[in-house]
Amino acid sequence: MLLNAYIDHTLLKADATLDAIKQLCSEAKAYDFYAVCVNSYYVALAHSELRNTPIKIASVVGFPLGASISNVKISEAQYCIDNGAQEIDMVLNIGLLKSNYYKIVEDEIKAIKKTIGDHTLKVIFENCYLTDDEKKMACKLAVHAGADFIKTSTGFGNGGATLADVKLMKNEVGNQILIKASGGIRDTKTAQQYIDFGVSRIGTSSGIAIVSS
Repeated sequence: MLLNAYIDHTLLKADATLDAIKQLCSEAKAYDFYAVCVNSYYVALAHSELRNTPIKIASVVGFPLGASISNVKISEAQYCIDNGAQEIDMVLNIGLLKSNYYKIVEDEIKAIKKTIGDHTLKVIFENCYLTDDEKKMACKLAVHAGADFIKTSTGFGNGGATLADVKLMKNEVGNQILIKASGGIRDTKTAQQYIDFGVSRIGTSSGIAIVSS
């Protein structure tokens, strides 16, 4: 599979303008990326820009901290789907995971998956804040909750994706769930390494550089 088919072309910066979102969509069409990933406010705009194309729209929920109450995350996910998103990247509640409130974390993932139905749900761990045991627990919870993907990071924490984390996640879940690597992947060689380690999607704002070099 060509590299562009792995890429969620991403723009989540606080200062992203409407014109920048339109440019993101234009680039996604030019390079035939799998999806664009935007904040929830911009889903409707991305849907308009990408109408009649096969490019998916992903949006983040509870981003970037994961600490919103569940009803807010559910409402945001519903809004995104109603306005044209096909994929939701939710940040799990990191503090509750680290506090061993596993059932609440799992129930939140289940509730968002139920809300979006057959649409794709990716669960963002933010691995830079987790121990290896916590990463393994997050894997278990996401699988049990029926998510479609687990994802390494938001790109807004103090660390992004690492090959070691992807290896740990893959060893934990096998083929039960797909993996998305995100945060700090900026060139072809690095992207290919993650794919070789078993990721099915790459979240990056450097998609053009990855497929052009």
